[in-house]
Amino acid sequence: MATVAQTAYPTLPANFSLKLLNKQYQPTNYELEWLSTIRKPIQRLGFLVQLKTLQRLGYVVSPLDCPDTLIKYLAKLTGITTLPSAKDWAAYIKSTARTKHLAQIREFVGVKLLQEADWAWLKTVARRAALVKDAVNDILNVSLEELIHHRFELPGFTRLLRLARTARNEVNTEYYRAIYDELRPESRAELDQLLIKDVNESYSAWQRLKREPKKPSAREIRSYIQHVTWLKSLSEQMPQIRLPATKLSQFMLEARALDAKDMRELKPLKRYALAVLLIRGQHGKALDDVADIMIRILRGLESVAKKNYDQHILNRQKESEALVRGYFDAMAAFGSEGTAEERIDAIQKTFSPDLTTQMAKCQEYLAAVAHGFLPFMLQPYHQKRSLLFLCLEAMELRSTSTDQSTISLIANLQSLRNSHKEMLPVSQLQSDELDLLTLLSPQWQNIIRRDVAGNALYHRKLYELACFSMIRRELQSGDLHVVHAREYDDYREDLVSWEEYQQEIDRYAQEVEQPVNDAERFVTELQQELSELATTVDLTFPGNSHAQFIDGRLSLKKSNTARPVAAVQRLDTAIVDGMEPSSIVDILTDCEHWLELHKLIHTAAGNQVKIEFPEQRFLTTLFCYGCNLGPAQTSRSVKGFTQKQVAWLNLRHVTEERLEKALTKVVNAYNQFDLPKYWGSGKHASADGTKWELYEQNLMSEFHIRYGGYGGIGYYHVSDTYIALFSHFIPCGTYEGVHILDIVQKNDSDIQPDTLHGDTQSQSYTVFGLAHLLGIKLMPRIRNIQDLSLYRPSKDTKYQHIDALFKGSIDFDLIQARLPDMLRVVVSIKLGRITPSTLLKRLGTFSRKNKLYFAFRELGRLIRTMFLLNYIDNHELRQLIHAETNKSEAFNNFTKWLFFGNDGIIAENIRHEQQKIVKYNQLVANMVILYNTEKMTKLLKKLAEAGHEVTPETLAGLSPYRTSHINRYGDYHIDINRKTEPLDFTVKVIE
Repeated sequence: MATVAQTAYPTLPANFSLKLLNKQYQPTNYELEWLSTIRKPIQRLGFLVQLKTLQRLGYVVSPLDCPDTLIKYLAKLTGITTLPSAKDWAAYIKSTARTKHLAQIREFVGVKLLQEADWAWLKTVARRAALVKDAVNDILNVSLEELIHHRFELPGFTRLLRLARTARNEVNTEYYRAIYDELRPESRAELDQLLIKDVNESYSAWQRLKREPKKPSAREIRSYIQHVTWLKSLSEQMPQIRLPATKLSQFMLEARALDAKDMRELKPLKRYALAVLLIRGQHGKALDDVADIMIRILRGLESVAKKNYDQHILNRQKESEALVRGYFDAMAAFGSEGTAEERIDAIQKTFSPDLTTQMAKCQEYLAAVAHGFLPFMLQPYHQKRSLLFLCLEAMELRSTSTDQSTISLIANLQSLRNSHKEMLPVSQLQSDELDLLTLLSPQWQNIIRRDVAGNALYHRKLYELACFSMIRRELQSGDLHVVHAREYDDYREDLVSWEEYQQEIDRYAQEVEQPVNDAERFVTELQQELSELATTVDLTFPGNSHAQFIDGRLSLKKSNTARPVAAVQRLDTAIVDGMEPSSIVDILTDCEHWLELHKLIHTAAGNQVKIEFPEQRFLTTLFCYGCNLGPAQTSRSVKGFTQKQVAWLNLRHVTEERLEKALTKVVNAYNQFDLPKYWGSGKHASADGTKWELYEQNLMSEFHIRYGGYGGIGYYHVSDTYIALFSHFIPCGTYEGVHILDIVQKNDSDIQPDTLHGDTQSQSYTVFGLAHLLGIKLMPRIRNIQDLSLYRPSKDTKYQHIDALFKGSIDFDLIQARLPDMLRVVVSIKLGRITPSTLLKRLGTFSRKNKLYFAFRELGRLIRTMFLLNYIDNHELRQLIHAETNKSEAFNNFTKWLFFGNDGIIAENIRHEQQKIVKYNQLVANMVILYNTEKMTKLLKKLAEAGHEVTPETLAGLSPYRTSHINRYGDYHIDINRKTEPLDFTVKVIE
């Protein structure tokens, strides 16, 4: 059951400060004059109490239910010295005077009572919300918004909650019935069979549905492809399902959390619906896995080929040196004295052993350089060929455009699966008069072709490799999609319709404060902005002491690393000495007392059930997974709970969504403190990834070249106030920058940054283009700026000092023509239909077909050029970016310190559980940050009063990433009854 605190339903605060009372409850002069017309003191006070609560909360609070602090404050303002008794208030509440007062108050505030006839309208509102939202509190919040919009006085919370819960249950039942009614009797029988465990099997087919791929060895891939085939056979018997994304996600989570016994206990309507959804969902996820496996195999082939190519070049170094030496000797002979015949003789003597051999060696060298590593993919391909064809066969690939040439190429490739010919005639590489070779890159065409006895033949396996490489590229760019997949589906189907786009675009233009609804004006303003900025930077460049050209290349002077001033060091030492030692579990317990996070944890179906010792169970589970002890070690270290009890709460009650709600609650509490305001405004955030160790026996685990070792990447968005806003767990092979904009959808906290900083992976054109349209200023850290290209506002524009930085010019006509297509994607992101990372994964790979790619790339060139011009011109901007990205790196180290169990290795092999572990760890880190900030605030207040140098400058040099006072090891005792002082957000470090 949702509580008031989990919704937007307004309530009176638990504690009233004088500042809060004066700001929110002080009556106006007009209201005081009105009060003076009421003669009886109790009626005057009752009138004012009800007026101010209605103005502040949207509903009238009875004087009997108001805190004494508020009553006393309002009584003082009305000149009442003796407060009414409970009996006096009860008499007033029953009086006709109160009835008259309420009518006057409602008319004055401009609200009306919700009549019984209006409840039918509100029920419709709740049902409409329940169609796309699953959480009861979200449905209730939509109802609140509509009530406020239509100027209704808010009804009681319990009745609104009952309405929201009824609406959700009715809508969910309708969804269940729609699925149930489309099931054939034989399909229901098949689903029933899934829930029965065969005596010869160790687990039921229902559990088999949830299988995750392990390390992609040849045996595992073959086994997993068989699993995908089985899923496909089941999925084909199930009806097609189209549900809102939130509903689909929630139903999937619930189905995945239930075992076969739990499923059998459900009512048939819900049981069959959840089973269908899980089958469909798991089949889609398995198809994504197959696509990922194929891409990983091809990426591995490239990696091996590049290593072998480099080794080949190294091994041939002596031959290369001999060729260069021979060339030098030939030139020396050509330049020697003597007749032409003598010089020719001298040149001929340099060809050792003979001219033909020397020319052959030169041709080998030139061929190796021209073809690069591609021919070296052939040797490892022999071992992987059958696996690649298995993956290809398991997927139904379709083009996302009208260009069907790649589909013809795939059909031709599949026809060669059982071929044993080494060379193929050109006739076998044609389809419907289409020359398939022309689809391949010139580099591939050159190495595939062989001239045999005057005839042009083509190397079959190299041709197959070229085809697989093209399939990989088009899957990543979105030119191909996998039918029924989830990540590799056709993203265009998730975009808003053009009708919806037209309805939303004007509102969105106001939201981002850009003329995006007028393409011509939008482009003209950007063109003018780029032209003026480039001219300004060009004029000021001679006076820029931090930038210069050296040998024709731009060089930016590095900033000196800012060292903490002595006053900051002294203050930091005083904090270290003053922080009382505390156990990690005591810190988590104090935060639980403050925020009651355990109330956010309930069953996958959204129902809160009674759990014995809920606070202790939640804290034990949080400690277990957030600090990586694991259930077994936790049950030994924390007395009172078994290994099964610890794991059960995580598997059955905790989801990523609920952990994110807990994180939001921690961030919002943290944001109310005064101290973080000295560290940042909350308008900036930095994104960075750090490698988490994984065992190799799962698909997420890859060897990362930059970080070294096997693992996955924890990707975090950290506010400039040091608190982490969002986290995501991604494979090592994923381009981190595609996730930098996901914070637009995933961050529901009170801290809403509009400027993002990241490392060099965040500087791609498409990321810049999408960020600009989303209203986000992207300011990543830049390395090797001399290798980056800037673009002119027009071809004819020249600059006196910085002209060498520019490579080409912006195609503004392309941006203007494709702006509606780009904005349709942006509106879809804003409405939650598609995530930024889903789009950027497609647009991050070059596409010769996708016109949207070229449009975002061109807009990104423009926006990145303007950013780089500012970056070159503004030394302080570079220092700011450096400081903000350093906060992300410091947070990464902080989270690792708290993740001390099991040598920091994530033992889970199930991907959604790995995601949850990263969320658990972020929650632990944020709770420690909240705890440290609360203690630092009080301690700094005392230090200031004792004469320490506590200034805005010294406070800005501090950080909440403190660990010296925290005991991570020893005996762990969760004392839920320990005394904890309540949070006091009114404390100011500097008055």
